[in-house]
Amino acid sequence: MTRDIMEDFQTQRQAASQMPYPTLKVRRDRLARLARMTQHHQLEIIRAIQTDFGQRSDVEIRMAEISAVIHATRHARLHLWHWMRPLSATMPLRLLPARARITPQPLGVVGVMSPWNYPWSLALMPTVDAFAAGNVVMLKPSEHCPATSALLKRLVPQYFTPEELHVVEGGIEVAQHFSHLPFDHLVFTGSTAVGRQVAQAAAANLTPTTLELGGKTPAIIAEDADLDEAAAAIIFGKAMNGGQTCIAPDYVLVESRRISDLVKALSHAIEQQRPDEKAATQPINAIHQQRQEAMLAEAADHSCRVIDQGSHAPALIIDPHQDLQVMREEIFGRCLPVIGVSDVQAAIDYVNARPHPLALYAFTYDKRLQQQLLHETHSGALVFNATLLHHAVPSLPFGGVGESGMGAYHGRHGFERFSHMRGVFLQPKRNLSHLLYPPYRRWLMKLLGVG
Repeated sequence: MTRDIMEDFQTQRQAASQMPYPTLKVRRDRLARLARMTQHHQLEIIRAIQTDFGQRSDVEIRMAEISAVIHATRHARLHLWHWMRPLSATMPLRLLPARARITPQPLGVVGVMSPWNYPWSLALMPTVDAFAAGNVVMLKPSEHCPATSALLKRLVPQYFTPEELHVVEGGIEVAQHFSHLPFDHLVFTGSTAVGRQVAQAAAANLTPTTLELGGKTPAIIAEDADLDEAAAAIIFGKAMNGGQTCIAPDYVLVESRRISDLVKALSHAIEQQRPDEKAATQPINAIHQQRQEAMLAEAADHSCRVIDQGSHAPALIIDPHQDLQVMREEIFGRCLPVIGVSDVQAAIDYVNARPHPLALYAFTYDKRLQQQLLHETHSGALVFNATLLHHAVPSLPFGGVGESGMGAYHGRHGFERFSHMRGVFLQPKRNLSHLLYPPYRRWLMKLLGVG
C-alpha cells in the first residue's frame, strides 16, 4: 500500500512538472468538473453521508456539503482571471528605471487530509483553491466515513485523471504515511492533537502546512444583546450537524444576572428549531455518542444544572466546574455550557486566558465594544450577532491562530495560500545599476541615506 501511494505521488509530481503553469482555461475546466461531479451526484452524496452518520439531515447536507462546494467553484471561476494577474510592486527611486512585480506560481502537488464531520465539503473546498492556483491534488478522506470515501474514490476517476486528482483510502497507517510524503503543500483539517503530529511529519520534508484545527469556540453575550436573537443564532450554530462542527459555539459567556433569562431563550430556541429529533444529525459513531453522554453524566454528578430536551438536541449545562471534561476539551457535540460572568470585561479576560479559538462569536451592536473585542482578543474569525455564517463568505479567509490552526484559505486567500507569490525584478537594458558596483564612491553612501 505504501509503495502504491508513493507511486501515485510520483505520477502527480511528474504531471505537475510537465504542466508547471496551467492556463486559465485548464483551471476553469477542472473547477467546472468538480462542480459538475457534486451537482450531478447529489443523491448519492446524501445517501453516502447518511450511511456514515446513521442519521443526518438531508437539508443540512445540501446546505453545508453540496451547496458549499458548488458556490466555492463558481466564485473561483468568476474571479480566477483577476487572481492570476501579476501584482505590481513599488520600486524605490534609487533603483529606477527597473520594474518589479509579484507573479503567482503553482506549487505543484497539494495533499489534502480531510475530516469526517463534513466529509464532502472539507475534502473538496481545499481542492477548489488548490485547483484555482494551478496545482494537482492528492486527497486522503477520513476513515471514519467509509461510504463517502468510497464514493469519492469511485466518482473522481469519472471526472479527473489520476494526474489531476487522486483519492487515497485507508486507516491511520495510511494517513501517517500520507502526511510523510514530500508534498509542496499539505492541508489538514482535524483535532489539535493530530494536527501536531501532521505538522511534525511534514516538517521532515520542510513541507508548508495549512492546519485547520478546532478548540473551544466561545460566544459572548453583551449587555445590549437581544437574548432571543442571540439564543436563536447560538442554537442554529450548535445544533447544525449535531454540534460536530469545528466553529460551533462551544460555550456561552453571559452576565450572571441574565443567565436565567438566557437559559429560557436558549430552551425556547431549541423547541423552535429542533422539534423533531428524527430530523436531527446524530453522532458519527457510538464512541462519540458515549463521550457526549459521559460529559452530561459527569456534569450532573458534580451538581451542575443540566437541561436536556432530547437525545440529539443541544443540552445546556449551567455554570459547570472548570475541571470537568466538558470545559477541558473541545466538545464537538450537543453539550453547551452556559457560564455566568460579572461583566463583558470578565468575559474577554476569560477568553484571553485560554488558547485562541477558531472563531469568537459576540452578540452586541455597540460599536465601541466591537472595536474593543477586535483589538483585545485573538481568534481565527470574529463574528458579531451570528454563528457559522462567516464560513459561507468566499472572500473571507478561513483559518485559525495559535492552537486553532495556521494558515487560511477560501477564495483569493486560498489561491494565494496554494501559490508561490514569486517576486520578479526586471532590469531594462538601459539602466544605472553600474553606479552601485565597486569601487564604491562617497556620494553613493549619501544616496543610500547612510553616509
